[in-house]
Amino acid sequence: MRKVFNWAARVCLLIYLVMVVAGFFVDVPYGWTWLPLGLWVLIGFGVNRRAAGVQEHPVTVSDAEAVEVAAPVTGRWRALNSPASRVPSHGTRAYGQTYAIDIVAEPAEGGRPGFGWWPLVRRSEAFPAFGADLLAVADATVVRADDRQRDHLSRTSWLALVYFFTVEAVVRSLGGARRVIGNHVVLDLGDGTYALYAHLKRGSLAVRPGDRVRTGQLLGRCGNSGNSTEPHVHFQLMDSADLNCAHGTPFTWRGVGVPCNGRTFEAAGTAVTAPGA
Repeated sequence: MRKVFNWAARVCLLIYLVMVVAGFFVDVPYGWTWLPLGLWVLIGFGVNRRAAGVQEHPVTVSDAEAVEVAAPVTGRWRALNSPASRVPSHGTRAYGQTYAIDIVAEPAEGGRPGFGWWPLVRRSEAFPAFGADLLAVADATVVRADDRQRDHLSRTSWLALVYFFTVEAVVRSLGGARRVIGNHVVLDLGDGTYALYAHLKRGSLAVRPGDRVRTGQLLGRCGNSGNSTEPHVHFQLMDSADLNCAHGTPFTWRGVGVPCNGRTFEAAGTAVTAPGA
């Protein structure tokens, strides 16, 4: 049922965009243009949430037992869009993101390019997170692995951010989960728990579906693919490998916890080689 609502929302959005473009060439009644947009909002943010059986009141991490796993990175990082600060952390429960977290590498204070008016965009290599190792948070089986999408320029200026929200994010949402999360890995941790790593670097995967991995083993590298404004790690636990019907699962990182928005933390790890290597 949730998939049906997701597809219906995309169709409404597509119809809206087609009507807007058609309006430059033919006489489209102004009021009709807003009908599919209103339906998209209704389905995507109202009906879809109820169909998924989601409660409307805010949920906190303490409402459910968090699954303890290792941190997916090493070094000094800063937390953004954290479930320790609000739930759902990304403002939506779609694609199992209820308890998702974003983290950016910040090896030293001010070591990451800031946000402002200029330059309009930056290359991914300007950010310390780009190319950082992503590690398995538990002994697991790889069930999904995709690194074919390109890494794009940053969206860390005001004008680029306007473009991101008004054009890029809308177009990517029409492409479904794969276009939103970009290059990614999904691990089966067992007991109905799955881990998602999103926005990986193109061509960086060190694993493939069916591989068994050990805690701390290299999976791939941080990138800037999909719905991403700068190179960062998007991590979440969920109850299904299918993002279209997954529900988020609370997590805690061993030795770190769940850092709140803006908090920097150090993650220690031990390099682990692939089984049989």
